Amino acid sequence: MEVVPTKTHIALLASPGMGHLIPVLELGQRFAVHHRFLVTIFVVTTNASTAKSQLPLYSSYRDLLNIVFLPPVDVSDLVTDSMAIVSQLVLIMRHAMPILRTEIAELKPCPSALMVDLFGTEAFKIAEEFGMLKYMFDTGNAWFLALSLYYPHQDETNKHGHVYLHKPLNIPGCAPLEYEDTVDLYFQPEDRALQDDFAKMGLDMARADGILVNSWEYLEPKTLKALRDPNLLGRLSSVPVHPVGPLIRPAKPVKDPVSRSAALDWLDLQPAGSVLYVSFGSGGTLTADQLTELAWGLELSQQRFVWVVRPPIEGSAFGSFFRQDKRTEDGTPDYLPDGFVSRTREVGLVVEMWAPQTEVLAHQSVGGFLSHCGWNSTLESIINGVPMICWPLYAEQGMNTAVLTDHLGMATRAREVGPGGVVGREVIEKAIRRVMDEDEEHGRLARAKVLELKHSAEVALAKGGSSHGSLERVAKECKTGRTDLRERARGA
Repeated sequence: MEVVPTKTHIALLASPGMGHLIPVLELGQRFAVHHRFLVTIFVVTTNASTAKSQLPLYSSYRDLLNIVFLPPVDVSDLVTDSMAIVSQLVLIMRHAMPILRTEIAELKPCPSALMVDLFGTEAFKIAEEFGMLKYMFDTGNAWFLALSLYYPHQDETNKHGHVYLHKPLNIPGCAPLEYEDTVDLYFQPEDRALQDDFAKMGLDMARADGILVNSWEYLEPKTLKALRDPNLLGRLSSVPVHPVGPLIRPAKPVKDPVSRSAALDWLDLQPAGSVLYVSFGSGGTLTADQLTELAWGLELSQQRFVWVVRPPIEGSAFGSFFRQDKRTEDGTPDYLPDGFVSRTREVGLVVEMWAPQTEVLAHQSVGGFLSHCGWNSTLESIINGVPMICWPLYAEQGMNTAVLTDHLGMATRAREVGPGGVVGREVIEKAIRRVMDEDEEHGRLARAKVLELKHSAEVALAKGGSSHGSLERVAKECKTGRTDLRERARGA
């Protein structure tokens, strides 16, 4: 009787947040489709309603992946108002570990490997207990990975100069990190818990059997070289680094008129490349004063736009709370300038709270993207050949902005911040025109560069490409298992 070989089984762990979840789902799908693996994905949730709201996203993956929602983790009694988001995520993931261990113990067959994102490295202890290979999947770029690995070992003089004197932070073999682009970590030097949490993550990932990163060789050659060089960052960690990106959710045609977004219908009526898409992601929100300036900047630019707008996070002198259902006579939300919708009706569309971003960016009418520069949004822009205006808000988004503007030249940013930290309408208007106006040289160069990067991404993911090859190597390790990896390490 013919013996049917057992499929390789791997497990992935996603921490809360769409920026982590989507790349993890895409990575799992690639192992399932291209390598015929059994793939279980554990999703850490903070409440049941959040998990329920995300069900439509999971539906397209369920035929290929075993998706397990871990019971919601409640750490509200441990979280303070001043606690950094990084520390909150670390706390949530730490309290999810016993639940994860129980779930892994029940899996048959036991996975040969466990892949976690940045906030899941404490799960490496569980992987070791069950004899699984352990991988870290950096859902961001290689430059942020370099900073993460370097942070526990950084020179104190270098750190002091960056934090207190605002000098560039020198990361061995990489572009220096300017203070204006630095991560939240360096804005809060007094937060010892935050510093310790980030240092521990850097040390933990250096214990992995491999690190996957959502980037590709052509995009960040200098940084990837530094990560592998034993005289540079490679001396801090001998862990192999595998660029496997870009991993994003592909756009899907929506033909059903009932489920199709009004934004896509509106875009169908616009000229090719004429529309600026404005969105700050699922968690990005501006102040009331900044929303006002952005609205005026859009109006003054006279460019077509689709703006996904959310109520402000804090009020101006007129109050701090806004009702989403309040409107002026022309339908303008009450947190935007009076008459804004009427005055821009011929050229713009205001969409409240959400739009199908992947499909919007893939639409032929979109010619620019004003974004918070989360890495997911950045990759979606590149893969669709859309130049960007960068408006970073938090986390590593300043680093992403520097990559896009200073390193790659596919984006611009509004640098001039006025009183109260608000970017003025004239600055916003100028930035929009630089990218969208066909007569602007900067826009022409940015469009050419992003098309070059789009092509390089397609080549990297294709059979024989660098990212395809990286995934092949990791898949082979997962098939072979921990025993063979240890033997090869001893032989080396």
